[in-house]
Amino acid sequence: MLLKGFEIEIYTGTPGGDIVGLSDKIVGSLDGFVREPDSRNVEYTTAPARNYDKLLCALLRPRLELRNFIKQLGNYTLIPGSTLSLDGIDRFFRSDPANPYHDYIEQTYGTKVVTASVHINIGISDPELLMQACRLVRVEAPLFLALSASSPFLNGKATGYHSTRWSVFPQTPSQVPLFESHAHHIQWVENQLAAGTMQNVRHLWVSVRPNGDRRPYDLNRLELRICDLVIDPISLLAITALLEARILQLIDNPYLDPLIQSPFSPNELVSLTYANEAAAATFSLDAQLRHWQDGRTILARDWIAEIYDEVWAIAKQSGFACFLSPLQKILKEGNEAQQWLQLHQVGLSARHVLTQAIQATREREIELEDKLCSLLVA
Repeated sequence: MLLKGFEIEIYTGTPGGDIVGLSDKIVGSLDGFVREPDSRNVEYTTAPARNYDKLLCALLRPRLELRNFIKQLGNYTLIPGSTLSLDGIDRFFRSDPANPYHDYIEQTYGTKVVTASVHINIGISDPELLMQACRLVRVEAPLFLALSASSPFLNGKATGYHSTRWSVFPQTPSQVPLFESHAHHIQWVENQLAAGTMQNVRHLWVSVRPNGDRRPYDLNRLELRICDLVIDPISLLAITALLEARILQLIDNPYLDPLIQSPFSPNELVSLTYANEAAAATFSLDAQLRHWQDGRTILARDWIAEIYDEVWAIAKQSGFACFLSPLQKILKEGNEAQQWLQLHQVGLSARHVLTQAIQATREREIELEDKLCSLLVA
């Protein structure tokens, strides 16, 4: 099993769904939380772990601590979803007015970047294997967006997207290649920094990227950035288990590399992937995608089911199949965006849908903490 960890961005606000900026108070009082450029969401990071049980508690414990703290500030709670679902897109609320990088972000992108998401990090220490994994995960990243979509609303209205977040988020630079080697990655990043298309080494906003303590030189993990916020920890662990099992499959079979197995050129693969991302942002699990291995058209949910069947034995042999299996529930019942839109289509307002989700999220966290984390500690 590989090391895994999460960066969780989450909104704070009222039980009625209005998002309120509290990050200055949170960061000043709680360890482990950091600011985003806008004060309405806050981020926490889990320590790397191999064991999924530990990851579950690492996801829950900071969130419960955060809930208790903001409850002391007033009638505040945590808000599911990955966009400003009800209102607030017309103004940027700076969390750190003195930060020049935040100046650039506000002036360049505005509230398009005021989103919440989850970044899934998988430890891979060999830089060439890391690049190979990034290539495979990049061309299949639309599948992870399809599983995680949770942003169908913006400013109180259904937008027509299942992931409004990914439809508006400014991918930067606008064209990012499949990195053929670590040396290719280093040269490309250095060129972007010199040209000003990246402001710093963090300014690589693409669906998946190599990450490490001294980018782009010292790298030790793959960071999947495309996912909307998956508020349910069990669903998030299932998506992570699919990602880990797929990477383990690649390690066992290096020919799974798109640069080896695909009939498309590297540039064609990038174009195909961007088109698949746009389709997944619109229709998520019901999106018609083109397969990188042969160009056939396939529904996102069917492609995910194919990979699930391929990697099940790997997950079972590695001891985490039980964490992969809840993926079937997402495929059957739909992701969060699809469930919200079903309620919206029968007459519930965006606010009503969000209010129900806020309460259900709180109840789910209490259930998991009581049933699972307390048992693990004992």
